[in-house]
Amino acid sequence: MLVKNIEQKIKINKAVSVAAIVFAVIVVIAGFVTAYQLVRDSRKSLYVIDNGVPILVKQTDELLNRPVEYRSQIELFHRLFFTLAPDDRYIKENVEKSLYLIDDSGKKEYTNLREKGFYNQIISGNSLVTVRGDSIKLDLPGRKFIYYGTQMINRKTSLIIRRLITEGNFEDMIRSPNNPHGVLLKNWRILDNTEMSNKPKSY
Repeated sequence: MLVKNIEQKIKINKAVSVAAIVFAVIVVIAGFVTAYQLVRDSRKSLYVIDNGVPILVKQTDELLNRPVEYRSQIELFHRLFFTLAPDDRYIKENVEKSLYLIDDSGKKEYTNLREKGFYNQIISGNSLVTVRGDSIKLDLPGRKFIYYGTQMINRKTSLIIRRLITEGNFEDMIRSPNNPHGVLLKNWRILDNTEMSNKPKSY
């Protein structure tokens, strides 16, 4: 009887020991997982100094924010490419900045407009050209976009408003100072640039 009691106590002790070891392992694993999550979340927390006051901001997932960056890149390219002043140096600087955001299709369109004398007309006519983006349609699976905008040509004697619709593709690339969004526009072309109105100015 004594031997059976001893054997039973040994079995109980073994079971308790095994349970304690398993519990300790679970606690250690849970501690590692919790610590990893805390470190990962802390890396998403950034402090921005605003007038000497640190403000906590959260870093968002890049994939969630990517469509916003695609739209911003498309908008930026069109604004740089189509915002023109009667200054040859200003035109070249704006176009050069825009060409960092696009493949050879942008250079071809620039050459085409230059050969048609478009930029010379802007300079000689003392015109100011601006563009307003109305909407951008993104096809994320197909990596395509359609840009809808309005182009305004402000001349000495008239204000010309033209419709501007373009399309192209986009792909991810390495970010750089000249391309901060890391997006390259490709196969870009103008679909529609028809005149909608030509209003003479009254003096």
